Amino acid sequence: MANEIKVSLREVQGQGASRRLRRAGSVPGIVYGGGREPAMVQFNHNEIWLAQHNEWFYSSIITLNLDGNTQQVLLRDLQRHPFKQQILHLDFQRVNANEVLVASVPLTFINEEISPAGKSADVTVSHELKDVTIACLPGNLPQSIEVDLSELKAGDMVYLSDLKLPEGVEIPALKLGADHNTAVVTAK
Repeated sequence: MANEIKVSLREVQGQGASRRLRRAGSVPGIVYGGGREPAMVQFNHNEIWLAQHNEWFYSSIITLNLDGNTQQVLLRDLQRHPFKQQILHLDFQRVNANEVLVASVPLTFINEEISPAGKSADVTVSHELKDVTIACLPGNLPQSIEVDLSELKAGDMVYLSDLKLPEGVEIPALKLGADHNTAVVTAK
């Protein structure tokens, strides 16, 4: 993947050490999973701040580069300061290419404006979900799932089971029964 972030190991841990890192322009973080010990790491705040504005940062495999040693990871948690433009902490999970992973992927809605419901002034099209939890191998992880609304008419609903998923991708909630087939879009 082209989404690579430089990282360095951090020797110290704890609240005071994390505060000193943040004042120095770094973000503390942890990388865990993959059958290996957790690694305490630090990132350049400006690099992470710019990366977090992109959709791929939240929903795709990221390569962490530690002095030429790379690891494939998935973002699991990002903590922001309540009012400052500052990232406080990052959690990444290592990814094994042969293990199924569960991740939340954003939905991209297309062709709403050309649909019969989108053209009608008295119909409200509501996006009930912004993202969906999927299960797949890391190589099949999509950055987003498109929801084509070109055929949406007044009174129609698009459910999870109606989504066109890429090959090798499934929605675990659908295995739990019809009660979990949530509406994604409604046109009322």
